[in-house]
Amino acid sequence: MRLVTLEDVHAAAATIAPHVVHTPLLPFDSGLWIKPECLQPIGAFKQRGAVNALSRIPSEDRARGVVAYSSGNHAQAVAYAASLLGMPAAIVVPSNTPQLKIDATRAWGAEVFVVGITERESRAAELVEERGATLIPPFDHPDVIAGQGTIGLEICADLPDVATILVPVSGGGLIAGVATAVKSLRPNVRVIGVEPELAADAAASFAAGSLVRWDAHDRARTIADGLRAEPSELTFAHIREYVDDIVTVTEDEVRAAVKEIARRTRVVSETSGAVPVAAYLNRSLPAGPAVAVVSGGNIEPALFASLVNP
Repeated sequence: MRLVTLEDVHAAAATIAPHVVHTPLLPFDSGLWIKPECLQPIGAFKQRGAVNALSRIPSEDRARGVVAYSSGNHAQAVAYAASLLGMPAAIVVPSNTPQLKIDATRAWGAEVFVVGITERESRAAELVEERGATLIPPFDHPDVIAGQGTIGLEICADLPDVATILVPVSGGGLIAGVATAVKSLRPNVRVIGVEPELAADAAASFAAGSLVRWDAHDRARTIADGLRAEPSELTFAHIREYVDDIVTVTEDEVRAAVKEIARRTRVVSETSGAVPVAAYLNRSLPAGPAVAVVSGGNIEPALFASLVNP
């Protein structure tokens, strides 16, 4: 299995530069900065991987379009990238996807199919077969991983003395890319994944040294709707190679972190994006300057209001 390289990440950075925001590092307290990927045009980091992957589809295949499956943010990202490149897009999402994310995906011009929570990959495969389209999965793709890795390049450039980087973990594409870039540039920086306790399959896999599968209905219990997927063989290979640890946080800790991010930085974070800050606030982590990747801000307004004004 070929792992993504630093050269792949640098190539992705050049490809996506006109279409993504180099997000700043914002001070949370004296020891932590947040990287607010909610500032991307689609409100989440997924834009990086989607733009990189779609840009590499051969021109002769683009007219047949792309298909993706997603819990929400990758859906928007692929729809955005397809609109940018003039390609039709069909997106499959599970029925527990927040309506906010479904509406945003349609707003970018994509066709959206809503299916049961265990059916998104099979329906996407059917659409690929029917249309001859190109499948762009949310994390299990080297071009997607390389695109997400550009976050690691930016952190290393903007905070040269960073000691620890905290990254949300779901399917593993984000942490795979970030860890690849960071460890290639700064081997001594600790890269730590963070998961909700109710969807801690990656943490279990990391501890076991091999993939441990959790039932989709169990993973669906967490309020962190963007962290309900499971790592693939490809993403887990990167995790084993480059990630130092994976820790978990409780649902209450995630809820409180959304409020603290808003209070201290004036940034709107979705629950999935808040898990690294929850770990910083509630777990014993290595000393030194730290960065938490706040992966997105696509949260239903009513839920956000209930978390910041409980």
